[in-house]
Amino acid sequence: MNNSIVEQRPLSEFAEKAYLNYSMYVILDRALPHIQDGLKPVQRRIIYAMSEMGIKANSRYKKSARTVGDVLGKYHPHSDTACYEAMVLMAQDFSFRYPMVDGQGNWGSMDNPKSFAAMRYTEARLTPFAETLLSELQQGTADWEANFDGTLKEPIQLPSRLPNVLLNGAAGIAVGMATDIPPHNIKEVVSACVHLLENPNAELPDIMRHIKGPDLPTGAEIITPQHEIINMYQNGHGALRMRALYHQEDQSGDIVITALPYQVSGSKLIVQIAQQLKNKKLPMVTDVRDESDHENPCRFVICLKSKRTDAEAVMNHLFATTDLEQTYRVNFNMIGTNGRPEVKPLVSLLNEWLEFRKETVTRRLQFRLNKINDRLHILDGLLIAYLNIDEVIRIIREEDNPKQELMQRYNLTEIQADAILDLKLRHLARLEEQKIKGEQSNLSEEKRKIESVLGSKAKLNKLIQKELIEDAEKYGDDRRTPIVERKQAQALSEEETMRNEPVTVILSQKGWARTAKGHDINPDSLNYKAGDSLLEAVCGQSNQPAIFMDSTGRSYAVSPNKLPSARSQGEPLTSRFSPPNGASFICALFAGKKSQYTLINNLGYGFRVPGEELSTKNKAGKAVINLSDDSELMRPLLIKNPENQLLALATDTGRLLIYPVNELPELKRGKGNKLINLKGTKAAADEKLVACQLLNSETGLVIISGKRKLNFKQADMEAYLGGRGRRGRFLPKGFRKVSELVAIEPKTQPKEANEPTEQKEKSEE
Repeated sequence: MNNSIVEQRPLSEFAEKAYLNYSMYVILDRALPHIQDGLKPVQRRIIYAMSEMGIKANSRYKKSARTVGDVLGKYHPHSDTACYEAMVLMAQDFSFRYPMVDGQGNWGSMDNPKSFAAMRYTEARLTPFAETLLSELQQGTADWEANFDGTLKEPIQLPSRLPNVLLNGAAGIAVGMATDIPPHNIKEVVSACVHLLENPNAELPDIMRHIKGPDLPTGAEIITPQHEIINMYQNGHGALRMRALYHQEDQSGDIVITALPYQVSGSKLIVQIAQQLKNKKLPMVTDVRDESDHENPCRFVICLKSKRTDAEAVMNHLFATTDLEQTYRVNFNMIGTNGRPEVKPLVSLLNEWLEFRKETVTRRLQFRLNKINDRLHILDGLLIAYLNIDEVIRIIREEDNPKQELMQRYNLTEIQADAILDLKLRHLARLEEQKIKGEQSNLSEEKRKIESVLGSKAKLNKLIQKELIEDAEKYGDDRRTPIVERKQAQALSEEETMRNEPVTVILSQKGWARTAKGHDINPDSLNYKAGDSLLEAVCGQSNQPAIFMDSTGRSYAVSPNKLPSARSQGEPLTSRFSPPNGASFICALFAGKKSQYTLINNLGYGFRVPGEELSTKNKAGKAVINLSDDSELMRPLLIKNPENQLLALATDTGRLLIYPVNELPELKRGKGNKLINLKGTKAAADEKLVACQLLNSETGLVIISGKRKLNFKQADMEAYLGGRGRRGRFLPKGFRKVSELVAIEPKTQPKEANEPTEQKEKSEE
């Protein structure tokens, strides 16, 4: 029987503790960077292992598999794949703003970062920039801990000379928290640090005079508004929007994309644009090509259909619908000097790193000072030995315990006595005494300077500033990412992305609709269902919505391309829309963005409406003009030139009124204003409008009354000119039962058309 004690604990308590331990491990030891060196543990171990292997910037490349094996065997007992991928990331100049690994071989491409070769094929060494993390490591600046099996020591953090947590950024997902720190420019960050050292109470506006914003390696532009960037740095989190850079070539008119947003795949982008071409969503684009090569790492060409195509509109559409514009989450979440994860605003982050840097420099100087003191102590003993060289030699030759004898005779310490006993014979020359005195002098001067710096905060800050500026000049470069405020990109509407070609929409008496290509179709020659016939055919463009109006004053919109072909009998509009019960479709028209239409009812009320206000995606339509039970909508008229057109209104009593169409109010919806003064009361109108027409300044007017026609020239119409809301004048007798008003252009007016009608009128009188 097993007599061992079994500990019993509730499952909930055990699970909670186990999950908490796992969470803390992921947060502190895997996913989040440390503010001191800006590295995650695996990155730190790779860099340290490579330095221990001697694979520095001035050495030969070594196989990556050897490095990964050393890291796994000594410091990081985890997946070799994950370790190698972390190493690859530090070598990619399109992933890290300042790479730390210099790779030889296939280390992936901007188009496909995961396309790197296996670690048995690639070779690597550290970059010169990695020295900013390692140069002070052996100078008493780092704390050390045992590795996973206790056989070796590894640094807890590297003594970074620059705020690497900002320079290269970081991304990672822990348990319950994540980090997304974008890269920044060395020169800007160092300039901000220098300013903070000189002005410890500086606030964010002062710092942002130096740090304009993140500086990502791919070179695309940041389009985030300035106030959002300020809030991002103020709160430690926010969002960043990036947009590709492009220009239009003069000769071909093609669009050339020269920089993609951070971590955007070019091949995926090509697929996205090609898919839109396949779906006929970009009729103004004929082709898209990837022309990237070694000389032009990023060159994507979008071929336009014509030089007259609006390249800016095409790119705005692509920005809104593809990866040419990307939004990135920003979260300055990191492990601080206190060992706790925290989201840090920019100023707090820089101040905390500067405190770490001051501590590091202080430890480095103190380490050097201790070394100097130790050496001066030994030199003092050596100098005593040289001053008494003969006696020292005698003691060493004759005494049984020369060490103790020297310590007692000359009051030496054990360290000094050991140094004397370790002297080689060739160092007993007379010139060695002068060398010792010279070394003492130099070390004493260095000691004085170090003690001066350690004793003065101002001098310490000055030293840190000097070193920061030197590193910025050595490793810094110009900003790659321009920061430009742009308008929000909007995708082209369905109408704008359609191929622009002439079409004719045919509407039948019973509300069946269809579309024919071109404007030369004869609608009377088409087949209609039994008992049905043509109501009207309207001409327009395929990228304009076809508008249908019903008898209740509601409008409905549909793309002409979605209607059946004219070869068929069409489809009932009631299957596509949901008009009110009893309503019938009375007209069709095309609504352009800048077009205007008249909406007039037969009771003499109406207004002008922009064509785009008639369009709607609602199946139930859009109530545009309010109609009473006894009123009817007259066919809308297209207003081509509001400043020069006239509106002619004819009543069933034979009155005609003409006035400028711009006297009509422009409304989006409603009943409208009184256009002509009709006889009758509000309850029951005795007089109604029967016809309306638009006239140009040179247009003639034909009054159709049954089978008779009366042709008006410009001079004839002057008598009927008035203002909106007037009664108008009676037409000549015999033409007062108006059935239609027809506008006739001057070239189409019959010669002396008025003469026979006037003679006939006189004979009747």
